[in-house]
Amino acid sequence: MTDAPQLYLMTPAGAQASALGPLLTEVMDRFPTACLRIRSGAEEDELGRLADLAREIAHARDVAVVIDDHVKLAQRHGLDGVHLSDGARSVRYARKELGDDAIVGAFCGPSRHEGMTAAEHGADYVAFGPVSDSALYKREPVELELFQWWSEMIEVPVVAEGAITRDLIAQLSPVTDFIALGAEIWAQDDPVTALAQLWG
Repeated sequence: MTDAPQLYLMTPAGAQASALGPLLTEVMDRFPTACLRIRSGAEEDELGRLADLAREIAHARDVAVVIDDHVKLAQRHGLDGVHLSDGARSVRYARKELGDDAIVGAFCGPSRHEGMTAAEHGADYVAFGPVSDSALYKREPVELELFQWWSEMIEVPVVAEGAITRDLIAQLSPVTDFIALGAEIWAQDDPVTALAQLWG
């Protein structure tokens, strides 16, 4: 794999649609984005508003939108698919509900086996993380060797997520298809500048 990884952008967990709109627009105008993922954490009504807003902003820029775990919300709000946080367990169900054209991604923590099972069940991508210590993920960081192995052995695209730093982006670039950024930028006072410093 020689191509540089693409940016996979995550919304802040529990975000309010009204506050996020202008920021999301600015970030996506400045930085080519491959996929936008709506993090869960808000009430379903607010998630619905967020889904509509994200779809409008992202689709205007030819960017796919997935949502954490909510198959029904993805269907109801015309999103491109789901990101499943339970590894391989729900992949077949999501595929059956959403159809062959939907994006079904699976977060598999540090587990090579879980990733391979998700891929076998039809996941469009597999995400591993966190890549370094993170209070959000409450688990040991993934070894970079996992990405190296995956990129050499498995054709299904791989996403790196969780506590990403500029140094890690440099290390991960040769062995990942997508790098997911979310809390790394939204926790800063100026997310656009934070993303520029990370992704630059």
